[in-house]
Order: sequence, then C-alpha cells, then structure tokens
Amino acid sequence: MAFTAPTLQQNRPAQGLAMRLLAVFALATMMALVKMAADRGVNTLESVFYRQAIAILFLIPIILSQGGFATVKTQRLGTHMQRLLVGLTGMMFNFAAVSLLPLAEATSITFTVPIFATLLAILLLSESVGWHRWSAILAGFAGVLIIVQPGGGAIAWQGALVALIGALLTALVSIIIRSLGSTDKPVTVVFWFTLLSLPPLSIGMFYYGALHDAETFLIIAGIGLCGGVGQLALTSSLRLAPVSIVLSADYTSLIWATFFGWLIWQSWPSVWTWIGAPLIIGSGLYIAWREHNLARRPQYRHEAKEQAEAN
Repeated sequence: MAFTAPTLQQNRPAQGLAMRLLAVFALATMMALVKMAADRGVNTLESVFYRQAIAILFLIPIILSQGGFATVKTQRLGTHMQRLLVGLTGMMFNFAAVSLLPLAEATSITFTVPIFATLLAILLLSESVGWHRWSAILAGFAGVLIIVQPGGGAIAWQGALVALIGALLTALVSIIIRSLGSTDKPVTVVFWFTLLSLPPLSIGMFYYGALHDAETFLIIAGIGLCGGVGQLALTSSLRLAPVSIVLSADYTSLIWATFFGWLIWQSWPSVWTWIGAPLIIGSGLYIAWREHNLARRPQYRHEAKEQAEAN
C-alpha cells in the first residue's frame, strides 16, 4: 500500500478550519442519531447501509450541479478501493462504539486519531519522530487508560477496544484521503467511497435488514443526511489544509457529545473522562503544534518535497 506525502501548496487554513468545524458538528449529530437508532433496535450494519444509501442520494444533485458524473472520474480507483476497505471497516467500528459506550466516553477515545496518525506516519510515510512527539503519544494513551480504567469497570472494556480500533482505522483513512486530495476533488472522494460501499452493504442487508417504525426511519434518514454533509466537509477540510492545522476543531465534538448525552440520555461524563480527555486532547494539540512548527522549517519542507517526488 503506497501513499503520497501531502503537498505543501494546497493549504488554505481558514477555509479548511471552517469546513472541519462544520464536519465535526454534522458527524457529532450523526453519532447521536446512531446511538438513538441502536436504542431502537437498529443494528450497526443497518445504520451504515442507510448512512451510505441516503448519502449517495444527497450527493447526486451536487454532482449534477457541478457538471455531471464526468466530473467525478478518477484515475486512482485502486486507492479509492483502499479507502473503501479501511473506511467502511472503520465506520462499522465507530458506529458500534457509540452503541456500546456513553457518547462522551466514545467521543473522547476517538481523540486518539492524531496519536495513531503520528504512528502511522512513521510506518507509512517514513517520518522521523523525536522525543517530543513520542512523549505526547505516551501521554495520550495514558489519558485513554484513565478513561477506561482497565479492571475497574468504569466503562465496558469491549466498547473501549472497539472505539480504539475505530480510531486507528480513522487515522489511516485520514492519510489516504489526504493522498487522494492531491488529485481528486472532495466530491469525487466521497462519491466513490459511498458508491463502492453499497454492494457489500446490500448483501449484508439480506441477513441483517429489518423493518422499523416511521420515527426510527426518520432517525435513520438523519444519519444519512448528517453523514453526507459531514463526509463532504471533512474531505474538503483535508484538501484545503493539513491535518495538523484543522485538527484542533475536532475537539469541539466533545462539547456536542456532552450536550447530546445530557439532552437525550440525561447522562454526564464520569470524573475519569474529565481527567483523561484533557490528556488525550493536549497530546493531539501538541502533536499538531509540533508538526506545524516543523513544517515551517526549510529543511523539513525540502525533505517533504523530495518525499512527495519519490512517491
């Protein structure tokens, strides 16, 4: 699996940050709806299927308004297939996590995405990481341990494990999307992911699909709508600016998760979440700040250019 290092010429940080904030709100709303649907007996595969099926209906008018399906042609179908495999599996894990955990705790664990992204950058992009970022990585995982409290029963360890796997796969998806963003438009990336995911999900629906009442289907429709908006905005943010720039916006999702948890389920994050989440958030922000400073150094920019040309 080969990835292209992100180019340094695509950066429009203000627009990227605005798109990321929109994506965070839309996806936080989607996750609350996923949890509501799970409470009503909708299984994870159903939620993912409807999220993708409704999103494709949402995308078609956008594509037609931009010149038709010729505008979403791609020369990188293989990379889109990689994105499908990782992204669809990650979505299944992320959806399952919110059905197994309180919303705020599941959201806090997803903040390990930049930590995993740093580890993956070492493995896939051959980035060198010094003790500063290694310390941040260790601090972030310490925050996870505080929230999970292994052996203490603070939250279900199975749910925490599912959430961590989802975060790992989301980090890998971010790298793939950043690579695709160097050649394909955001709507192209979202279109191919959504379209390619429908055949395998449709097969799964033969085994796991079920009928639901009108109110439940309304919630399911909201999952698809919010997912389509969020995915398009997320992909746009990664095309407009590096992950290190837009990353800080992701942490606003804890505000929305806490709000939705209180509003819908009358639940409040545990004291361990309030202690562990700042460690994870601080770790991610420090990694972003460190990468941003390194990116401004001439030597780093020269090495990144050479790496991009080599790939």
